[in-house]
Amino acid sequence: MKPSLQLKFSQQLTMTPQLQQAIKLLQLSTLDLQAEIQEALDSNPLLEVDEQIDSGSGEKALETNHSADSKDSVNEQVEVNADSVESGDALQNNDIPKDLPLDSTWDEYLSASSAPASMSSAGSAGDDDQVFQGETTDNIQDHLLWQMRLTHFSDTDIGIAMAIIDSINEAGYLTISTEEVMASMDDEEIELDEVEVVLKRIQMFDPIGSGARCAQECLLIQLRQFAPDTPWLEEAKMLITDYCDLIGSKDYRTLMRKTRLKEEELREAMRLLKTLNPRPGTAIVTGDSEYVIPDVSVAKKNGRWTVELNPDSLPKLNVNQQYAAMSKSVKSIYSFTFTRSQVVY
Repeated sequence: MKPSLQLKFSQQLTMTPQLQQAIKLLQLSTLDLQAEIQEALDSNPLLEVDEQIDSGSGEKALETNHSADSKDSVNEQVEVNADSVESGDALQNNDIPKDLPLDSTWDEYLSASSAPASMSSAGSAGDDDQVFQGETTDNIQDHLLWQMRLTHFSDTDIGIAMAIIDSINEAGYLTISTEEVMASMDDEEIELDEVEVVLKRIQMFDPIGSGARCAQECLLIQLRQFAPDTPWLEEAKMLITDYCDLIGSKDYRTLMRKTRLKEEELREAMRLLKTLNPRPGTAIVTGDSEYVIPDVSVAKKNGRWTVELNPDSLPKLNVNQQYAAMSKSVKSIYSFTFTRSQVVY
């Protein structure tokens, strides 16, 4: 068998570093991608975050790169120092080293995603149509005080109501007794019945049951808001009034024996109780405002639904021009030394 040479043509996919990185990035969520970008920023000094917000200035900068005749007009609007000009010229030069393909891929990828605002917003909805969801910064006390100001109270009742609301914790429960509320008032003519009346009015505020002194009272207040003909309402009130401790311990067998309720009846009454909130204060979400930035935007264009990536969900990255200019100058020095060494030898 003689050895022979054969010429064959075939196609195959080469997994270049750029392709591997693109496949990896496409699989990441927004949070993971932000973490990946932050790690790249920490490890690569050539990358920096573009903190420019004004899109108009970015469009003008792009126009100056494409037309050399408009340099004078740009210099009148933007002050540029000599170092940045030299760095910018160095980046536009074709002699940039090609041994860093991943950095070039980042630059191309992010420059494409950070298009001018006029282009990205042309086919999408206006700024007024953007919806940001966030959390309220009000706590349970602020929420109750707001409702108190909208309620007709006398000056004496306002003082009592403020003392009660100040003593309500984050769960919505009153942490002191009505006697202590009365003792904390400067007016000695205030009676206990007045405090009880004001407390009952506060317990009707939103969320229902705020100001209750225990979980049993809180749940009964909420049950009284149901219509009288609500199914299994009387059974639920009986369970809370007489067997609240057994409900807490989930001793259903003893509950059926003492209440003489069948298993299906007890299940329906418990289903009604589960709709109640034993901690009404938790209905008022507290915390700093945390706006939700969508990953994509969906819009209907010409009768078809289109999905577009949201460029605002990712930071804009640039190549640090000073470091890039320094790398170019280092390459020039090495090149000059190599040429001289060839001449010597």
